[in-house]
Order: sequence, then structure tokens, then C-alpha cells
Amino acid sequence: MNRSNLALSAVVAVIGMAPVAMAGEPQPWAFSFQPGASPTMERITSLASFINVVIVAITLLVSGLLLYACTRFRADRNPKPATWSHNTPLEVVWTAIPAVILLLIAIPSFRLLYFMDRVQDAEMTLKIVGHQWYWTYEYPDHDFKFDSNMVQAEDLKPGQPRLLTADNTLVVPAGVPIRLQMTADDVIHSWSVPAFGIKTDAVPGRLNETWVQVKEPGTYYGQCSQLCGVNHGFMPVHVKAVPKEEFLAWVAQAKKTFAHLDGTRPETTVALAETAGGNRP
Repeated sequence: MNRSNLALSAVVAVIGMAPVAMAGEPQPWAFSFQPGASPTMERITSLASFINVVIVAITLLVSGLLLYACTRFRADRNPKPATWSHNTPLEVVWTAIPAVILLLIAIPSFRLLYFMDRVQDAEMTLKIVGHQWYWTYEYPDHDFKFDSNMVQAEDLKPGQPRLLTADNTLVVPAGVPIRLQMTADDVIHSWSVPAFGIKTDAVPGRLNETWVQVKEPGTYYGQCSQLCGVNHGFMPVHVKAVPKEEFLAWVAQAKKTFAHLDGTRPETTVALAETAGGNRP
């Protein structure tokens, strides 16, 4: 391992030892959303809770009315059936009330869709490219990129979740709006991190865009969510959010380790390779 790799490993180790506030990963027997780690996910959770309240209220109301009708108008209590068939005021009411309910749901839904779609004054850009079956992360503002593959079960360290741990973690600064651009070079993939409220397709020949602002430092996990071939279930998304100062330190080391956006090796790696080659007998 060369000096650049050692330095990058040391930075990642320090980042890993830093106290984290959140860990976005699936939990056994969970039946709700993961804790929201972004403004988008917080709004999704809030809207879902509101809609659930509306659903429960409608269910209770309809069940109560159905029970009342079955009890009040059963055959033994009404031997002579009623002859009326219409009630215009009642029909207006049961048409207007659902319309109002749908409107109350639609307004916050459209506001959330607009909030999710509009990039919030991004301070940096991250390009994500899906492949069969791994991700490439490009940092256009810093001119480097790297591939991220799943760590095999036999190589996992204690505490690392199976099928969710990647060899090269996507590192982002916490509290910073980030523009996410996604595409693919073979088939359709989908970059999904539940704690961020993001599930965006990566389509060959097309650039889809969304954004994220991770609220707290921590480790977050996701997976490819679009069937993309035999190893679809082995494309984890492994994200580590760190304070901005630690992110800048990581970037400084990453520039010396990972390839430039044009595919050329960093100068430090080239110099080390040439030195090693020159020392050979």
C-alpha cells in the first residue's frame, strides 16, 4: 500500500471513530420509516403521518356508519321497506366532503414534490453513475472519482452490516446542500437512501437531478432499487456524512489517491509508481 492510500485510510479511520449522531440502516421488525436525516425525509414523514390520520378517521367514520346502518335498518326492525331512493342534500354532502379531503391532501403533496425537485442553492455537486453492479461517484468540484463495490460477507468487520457495506464509502459534508446528478452506462438503476428520502432512477443517456442536505454526521445505507440484473441485490449505497472540516481533509487525501475525472491517475500516485519502477533491479 502506497503512502497516499495509507494517509487516506488514516483519515477515514479518524472519521469512523468520530462520534456520529445518526445511523440510517434497516432495523429488525421495523414497521415505519427510518429516522429522517434530511429536510426532504422529515417532510415526507410529516405528510405520511397526516395522511395516516386522515385514513384512520375515514375508516372509523365509514365503519361506524356501516355498523349503524346494519343495526338500525335490519329486516326485523323494518318489516316494511322504505320507498324513497334519493336524498339530494345528503348526496351533495358526501360528494363535497371527499373533494375537500382530497384537496387537503393534494396541497401539501404538491408542495412537497416542488420542494424535492428544486435544488436548494447547492454548495457542491456529486455525480452518481450506476453500473452492473456497482456505483461510480464523481466529485466535479474536486476533480476525482472512484468506484464503490459491495464488501463480501467473508471480508466484513465486526459491526458492518451485510449487503450494505461498500469498500469505498461515499463521503459528504453534513449540513451542506448537495446537488445529486444520476445516470447509468448500461441498464436502469435507482439510487436509494431511505433516511434521505431519495429514490432517483439512473437512466442510460439521461441525467436526472435531485438534492440532499444531510442534517447530522452519521453513516447511512441504501441499495439499488431498480431491478438491474442478476446481482441487483448486491449494489449497496454506503454514505458517511462528516463535519465540513473533516470532509475537506478527506478530499485533500482523496485527490492524491483516486483518479481524475478524465481517468488519469493523480500525480502523487504516478510519482510513487515511477519511483518504485526506477528502484527495481
